[in-house]
Amino acid sequence: MPISKGNNFIVVIPARLGSKRFSGKLLKKINNSTVIELTVKQCLKATDRKNIIVATDHVSIVNECKRINIPSIITSKLCKTGTDRVSEVAEKIKKKFYINVQGDEIFVSPLAIKKVILEIQKKDNGIVNCYTNISKKKEFYDLNVPKVLINKKSNLIYISRAPIPYNKKGVFHSAKKQVCVYGFQRNLLRKFFSKLSKKTKIESIEDIEIIRFLENNINIKMINVPGSNLSIDTKKNLYDAKKIFKNAKR
Repeated sequence: MPISKGNNFIVVIPARLGSKRFSGKLLKKINNSTVIELTVKQCLKATDRKNIIVATDHVSIVNECKRINIPSIITSKLCKTGTDRVSEVAEKIKKKFYINVQGDEIFVSPLAIKKVILEIQKKDNGIVNCYTNISKKKEFYDLNVPKVLINKKSNLIYISRAPIPYNKKGVFHSAKKQVCVYGFQRNLLRKFFSKLSKKTKIESIEDIEIIRFLENNINIKMINVPGSNLSIDTKKNLYDAKKIFKNAKR
């Protein structure tokens, strides 16, 4: 059942039209639906339409949101990350909590979204992020897959594109990877992500925005959730996603 009660949170889907690796990907079609539409459909399995908004930088995505009857808002083309876009929404729409689901996550688990909605509302959690186990050695060495280290209190120690934890023999044993669903308290989101804020040093090197909170000594609660099959980062991802949908129909 979707989470519908309460009006203290909103699910924000950052949706930039341009992309360095695959420009215009959110409007590409898979199984007669656009990428952004498929992501919205997954979010609708987690919460009501009234609790979802797409934050974009381009009128073409606004028009697509009108077609699929989902609220949208224009945000700055200068936003450096998806979280910067969510922060801009927080300036215009006041809620206590903001859930960030990236626009290209067409296979995002509705359960993951629901778990983040519930976890961020707990008293001591200011930032929530997700992880799942890495089962394939190939993922461990893939620089597009952020790997996470978590302490006994389920707080994030570090996140890196490098294979971590590593050992002298270079043997893969076990590891965890980030699942890109975030929960933010409004005050922390607006404090560290704003029009005037800059990327922190390690964040810039790794190109992982959640590190900005770590560098500012903010705890990040990590929760175990189902992973997604893939996100649409490249043309090959789009091709692979089409195959998944085609096989599912058989």
